[in-house]
Amino acid sequence: MGATNISNLNSRMVTLIGIPGLENVQFWIGFPFFGLCLVAVLGNILLLVVIPIERSLHQPMYILLAVLAATDLGLCVAIAPKMLAIFWFGSGSMAFDACLTQLFFVHALQGMESGILLAMAFDRYIAICDPLRHIAILTPLFLVQMVLIVAVRSTVLVGILPILLKQLKHFRSLVIAHSYCEHMAVVKMAEEDVHINKSYGLFVAFAILGFDMVFVFFSYLLILKAVFHLPQKEARIKAFNTCTAHIVVFLEFYILAFFSFFSHRFGHVPPFVHILLSTLYLLVPPALNPIVYGVKTKEIRIWVAHIFIRKLNTQT
Repeated sequence: MGATNISNLNSRMVTLIGIPGLENVQFWIGFPFFGLCLVAVLGNILLLVVIPIERSLHQPMYILLAVLAATDLGLCVAIAPKMLAIFWFGSGSMAFDACLTQLFFVHALQGMESGILLAMAFDRYIAICDPLRHIAILTPLFLVQMVLIVAVRSTVLVGILPILLKQLKHFRSLVIAHSYCEHMAVVKMAEEDVHINKSYGLFVAFAILGFDMVFVFFSYLLILKAVFHLPQKEARIKAFNTCTAHIVVFLEFYILAFFSFFSHRFGHVPPFVHILLSTLYLLVPPALNPIVYGVKTKEIRIWVAHIFIRKLNTQT
């Protein structure tokens, strides 16, 4: 197939096909993905309601959790409507500029989520390794500065990706073998030299995910070292319990992230496996985070229980 000259890129449409090789069963695959989206939306909205209302949750860890919930909610909004439209209605057409917009928000919010996980790891490190200075270090101003740095880093680094893609003129196809506009999936459509796009995409991945993962990993190593040096068994258990939710979230986010990243560039996994797992990577953390933190946080459990008790009382 010859290259398609797309000099007027703004007026052209691309087509997302969903999950290559599973087009015949995409309608049914849409239901579990819809379930994940529903859990993610409801769970994160609950966190965004509970944390501002419950005064006992006005602490650095829960403020960062609220920012994480807002980021996860944004990810669901960015990916779910179009993905479900492809699965259920075969509506894969999308303006190229709209595709680049989705690409920006998906990857920028991924970067923000990674940065917030790093900030939460730093919070736990200070809380356990230097508890007397925890409040003095993690002031409201410092939290705002951390979140702004995370947001600016992700926005600036990811913002260059669609700018570079706009420079491409020759494409072998206008069909994207994915369920959302992912950077490498769009790059693979190009007929011309894309070494700059690939190299910069690799740089962004390591500058955000790689950097954050290394520092989160070392933070938890130092935390575990401090925990095991506590003199009392009860103190060790209590300190470890404050970190278990973070460790679970950290593992599921970065394991899925790096599998998706490396399989797209260097792996030889079947396309449908990669697309399924890369989509799960975007939807599983937003769905799991509220559950993990909700189960581990007493105040959130009590607040949710009060809601259900109130509903039962009004019905009886």
